[in-house]
Amino acid sequence: MTMRQPFEPVVQAHGATVLRVCRAVLGIGADAEDAWSETFLSALRAWPDLDADANVEAWLVRIAQRKAIDVVRGRARRAVLTDELPESALPPAERDLDLWRAVAALPERQRLAVAYHYLGGLPHAETARLIGGTPDAVRRASADGIRSLRTRLSHTEGATP
Repeated sequence: MTMRQPFEPVVQAHGATVLRVCRAVLGIGADAEDAWSETFLSALRAWPDLDADANVEAWLVRIAQRKAIDVVRGRARRAVLTDELPESALPPAERDLDLWRAVAALPERQRLAVAYHYLGGLPHAETARLIGGTPDAVRRASADGIRSLRTRLSHTEGATP
């Protein structure tokens, strides 16, 4: 059986989750937004053939993961020719910036485990399939990542006057 319902409610229901995953992997900015857009363009093309019993959120997170990897590979191939970063149209709150900076500072394995499990809602077994390793190793990496985030953010909050 294939999907026959409109695609727009899927974007509304899962768009924020996909954006959180893209931002956790790529950081805040145009790259994450581009990966978000590419995720939904790719998903829209495959939507008519998706099984009715598929876990749509997990499917979208897997697509986002692949699109984020494409962006990371693309970064390695292109030079950045400007000294100035463009301003975001909607700057996030300072607290959000602290969180995203803390996530970006995590070691790659912890960052990906946190992104796919906590932000993307994937179980540890599915996250392990995406990033490699065992579910137990992913569980440990995500727990270590969350502990690091809590520590870093508690020090940041304590440092403000």
